[in-house]
Amino acid sequence: MPFLPTSPSDLHDRGWDELDVILVTGDAYVDHPSFGAAVIGRVLEQAGFRIGIIAQPDWRARDDFARLGRPRLFFGITAGNLDSMVANYTANKRPRKKDGYAPGGKPGLRPDRAIIVYSNRLRETFGNVPIVLGGIEASLRRFAHYDFWDNALRRSILIDSRADILVFGMGEQQVLEVASRLKNRKALDAIPGTALVAHDAEALNEPVVLPSWEEVKGDKEAFNRAFRLMNEEQDPYRGRVLIQKHDTRYVVQFPPAMSLKPRELDQVFALPYERAWHPSYDAAGGVPGFETVRFSIISHRGCCGECAFCGLGLHQGRIIQSRSRESVLREAKLISERPEFRGTITDVGGPTANLYGARCTRWSKEGACKTMQCLMPGKCRNLDLGYGESIKLYHDMLALPRVKHVFIESGLRYDLLLGDEAAGYLEQLCACHVSGQLKVAPEHTAVPVLHVMNKPGLAVYEAFEKRFRETNRRLKKDQYLVNYFISGHPGCTLADTLEMSLYLLQRRIHPEQIQDFVPLPLTLSGTMFYTGRHPLTGKEVYVPSTPNERKMQRALIQWRNPKNLSLIREALHTIGKEHLFARFQKAQRG
Repeated sequence: MPFLPTSPSDLHDRGWDELDVILVTGDAYVDHPSFGAAVIGRVLEQAGFRIGIIAQPDWRARDDFARLGRPRLFFGITAGNLDSMVANYTANKRPRKKDGYAPGGKPGLRPDRAIIVYSNRLRETFGNVPIVLGGIEASLRRFAHYDFWDNALRRSILIDSRADILVFGMGEQQVLEVASRLKNRKALDAIPGTALVAHDAEALNEPVVLPSWEEVKGDKEAFNRAFRLMNEEQDPYRGRVLIQKHDTRYVVQFPPAMSLKPRELDQVFALPYERAWHPSYDAAGGVPGFETVRFSIISHRGCCGECAFCGLGLHQGRIIQSRSRESVLREAKLISERPEFRGTITDVGGPTANLYGARCTRWSKEGACKTMQCLMPGKCRNLDLGYGESIKLYHDMLALPRVKHVFIESGLRYDLLLGDEAAGYLEQLCACHVSGQLKVAPEHTAVPVLHVMNKPGLAVYEAFEKRFRETNRRLKKDQYLVNYFISGHPGCTLADTLEMSLYLLQRRIHPEQIQDFVPLPLTLSGTMFYTGRHPLTGKEVYVPSTPNERKMQRALIQWRNPKNLSLIREALHTIGKEHLFARFQKAQRG
């Protein structure tokens, strides 16, 4: 299938006078199932709608927004695969030098707060045209939220964008329903997985009332209470309607959409994607972000890990949605037959690679548990990890004629690789699917910090590390762990970071890449960062909020970098541990 239309000449070539839906995205147009705008466009196209895409329009003028005309049904807006503020700024709030989702990696092609800017430009250009918001930026900002870049609370993005409806989650079901209703001139209310603005809430049946915008912006405890109430209702089976008053209007969120069944998910990935960036980007060298997923496969959605700092659970949900083995194999075969394929499928996974095929008997009837977690403090006995399916899938992929390697590069939950049920999976992983290095995310070593993060304790990681070494020794493999750590997370003091630094120093581990904590909107960690309290327990949480302390924490973790010595000295002085400075100097020399 050709690319979706992006210009008037494309419409002319197809003999079309107008489009039903025009999607506006902050990313370059890459027609691949890893890019949300492409997925939604192909889903709507498959349903018989005429779709066009305006990618990275120049927001400083109206011309780009008008290039495809006025759609018959609606404009759909997404900031892209990332929140626009995350895409545009580092954790230290400095402009990024590159944008992986732009042609040639060129920065500055998407505005800050892209959804709001795009939506208001469309209002200026077309007046009262229906506007539908979607994507991660919309999902994480659907209620009043803390914004790290403003260091202040902001209203629901629905209010500031003046949009008609917001789709949260992955959105295929919702956007089809929105398109159908607009086509048939029906109201957009009560669509699962959406939110909208209402002028009164009297018609709603016993909604859960969140503290209002006026309450939360002046009271951090009210903001915590709003988070608790919202967090409890994010389930498609037991979730209730939520409302939050903003002045004289109400943001109304309907319960999340039902999870896609394997057959439905298979259909999404079987759509006729070009699996390439738009040819107009060839001269710029293409889109760098596509290279990381060109030969990778998404096998499932959702994450039941509930890490405090992650927004994926809020966006994709806690219920794991896995494709059938046949569907994944068909995609692997399709990839392997492309002329540019050189034999390696770089990744098969999702938010957590080793949750493919995971299932719980409750998920299909009652949803996720309200008061219990699937993985913490340990794996629930009702969670079936489906490792047998994964092993068979990987084996069948390797049997495809042109496939030489199948690697698992997306993150794994190492705590799920310890039980007896995991022995065969880890053996297969180390034998065939690790490209020399396996990525895992212990995140920290201090138990109190890990508790706040909702991550397993250090002893669990060490048990996995031992098992990984033993497995590779038995297989006569020389393979290593690549550990990811977070710096500056709520609950982490300089003393906690020093503890981790000494642990790493003793083991001669010197991380090159550290994730500086960024408080994402409406996440548990983002809420703690703003309020200084854990919203689910009410306990006070230490917050390393000053830029200098965040720099000191990072320097302690990256202890081997000589440029960090002055910050290490300052950190040690701050907590009265100056006597340890000589140890760091010696370690750097050694």
